[in-house]
Amino acid sequence: MPRFKENDLPKAKLNASTLSKALLIFNYADNHKWKFYLGLIFLLLTGGTALAFPKLLGLLVDCVNGKDLEQAKNIALGLMGILLLQSFFSFFRLSLFINFTENTLANIRLSLYSNLIKLPMTFFSQKRVGELNSRISSDITQIQDTLTTTIAEFLRQFILIIGGIIFLATISLKLTLMMLCIVPIVAVAAVIFGRFIRKFSKNVQDQVAESQVIVEETLQGISNVKAFANEWYEIARYKGKINDVVKLAIKGGIYRGYFASFIIFCLFGAIVAVVWYGVSLCISGEIKGVGELISFVLYSTFIGASFGGIAELYAQIQKAVGATERVFELLDEKPEKINATQNHSLEKIKGNVTFKNVQFSYPSRPEIQVLKDVNFTASFGQKIAIVGPSGAGKSTISSLLLRFYDIDGGEILIDDKNIYDYDLENLRGNMSIVPQDVILFGGTIRENIAYGKPNATDEEIFLAAKQANALDFVNGFPEKFETLVGERGIKLSGGQRQRIAIARALLKNPSILILDEATSSLDSESEKLVQQALETLMEGRTSIIIAHRLSTIRSADAILVLNEGKIAEKGTHKELLTIENGIYKNLSNLQFSEY
Repeated sequence: MPRFKENDLPKAKLNASTLSKALLIFNYADNHKWKFYLGLIFLLLTGGTALAFPKLLGLLVDCVNGKDLEQAKNIALGLMGILLLQSFFSFFRLSLFINFTENTLANIRLSLYSNLIKLPMTFFSQKRVGELNSRISSDITQIQDTLTTTIAEFLRQFILIIGGIIFLATISLKLTLMMLCIVPIVAVAAVIFGRFIRKFSKNVQDQVAESQVIVEETLQGISNVKAFANEWYEIARYKGKINDVVKLAIKGGIYRGYFASFIIFCLFGAIVAVVWYGVSLCISGEIKGVGELISFVLYSTFIGASFGGIAELYAQIQKAVGATERVFELLDEKPEKINATQNHSLEKIKGNVTFKNVQFSYPSRPEIQVLKDVNFTASFGQKIAIVGPSGAGKSTISSLLLRFYDIDGGEILIDDKNIYDYDLENLRGNMSIVPQDVILFGGTIRENIAYGKPNATDEEIFLAAKQANALDFVNGFPEKFETLVGERGIKLSGGQRQRIAIARALLKNPSILILDEATSSLDSESEKLVQQALETLMEGRTSIIIAHRLSTIRSADAILVLNEGKIAEKGTHKELLTIENGIYKNLSNLQFSEY
């Protein structure tokens, strides 16, 4: 599953359109906006006090010429006061920005998750969930870092550049122009060179990772390697990759050598050039005193460092704007119509199901018609089985009943009412599905059963487990109902997971039950227990049984045989067996001849 690193995040061009989109973040700040604006005030104060520091330090050095100890003492106290104020302002700046960011991002995270979970199945069928999850995580982290520190640091560096140049111009316009011609250019060049070195180092790391993939693959498949006597082939493959790593790393070492030489000669050379020119101006009397020269050097250092830092910060802001755009793209996705309140009343339906000339193609494959003019009726209390070869459209019928997708033609009626006239939560609230591959949540057995009815009592959960033939194995665990099932229910066997799913469905007490090959992957003993539980579950409700094993549907009231998207045959088990060369008869002969 691919994961996105911060360096992999694409940047967005900063223009009026992208910035206006990014500013939508403030819509999620609620009553915390004032913290951001107050933080900006403290940011300005932090920048102002930072600019005062070199000036006062220069005045302190000039006290040597006048041998004025009292003045030196006052200036030193002023410097300490400046540092104290700067510490005070910085504390509140950081605290306010963090407070604003965390509250705003909490609202964005909640809105994003709420919107995502309400999106239709068509969205998730076209997106990779792992990639989606990873992208959201990376984007939110990027926005968080930017709002917490990057914007503030960018503005602080900008204040230091503008303020520093103004202070420098008051000391010496000639020296300022000379400094601006050298220091910022060298500083920005150092940043660009540094980013190139980091990118090259990343390529080396990627090559090392690729070589580790070879190690991982060969060790995991060591039996295949030895069975094909391919040890020398794998050694040669690994050696080739290692040689690539060495070549790239050596090349990177040469670039780092160039970078070190550049820093030593160019960056420090630029500082030396500015100091030399400043000294010459000081000697000629154009700069008054050593103190002003020291102030100038400090301001030049501030400006050089700020020029170097602001380029990197600008790139981070570009990434954050891009991340914001992607987050709002997800927030702009149209969700399904879900009730605004959690505890809404459920209107009970009887459970008569009718498919009339239903046609359907998946949005991701519109050229392939999965269902073609499908017609059938399932009356209340009936067991309707759907069989057929793989890809015939059996599971699609359950997806359409649950309104995971919209049909292309025809209509689906429940209790003689169009399925699209029902409230979505009310419709799904009257249905339960027991799938072939049961996915449990990583909590306790109690929590997983109660998922069918979150406000269920302990007695109701106990009864559902008993009816689902799950009570014996649940009581066999030391923690009983408080047993943790592990991620996706990995700590339980397939039969145990199925019975938990049946207990969950029983607790929900649906009018329409969908069994999607619920026993096809179980062994004989588990299948018997699960089948008994399913018989209990199917009593008094309409059941749609999608089956692979025909032995489980012999008692169905009607069996529909799907083939190439159409209902090719319809009838009871006995009736279908009388059809000469029938699809069902052939399937039956194939399956039962295996035993």
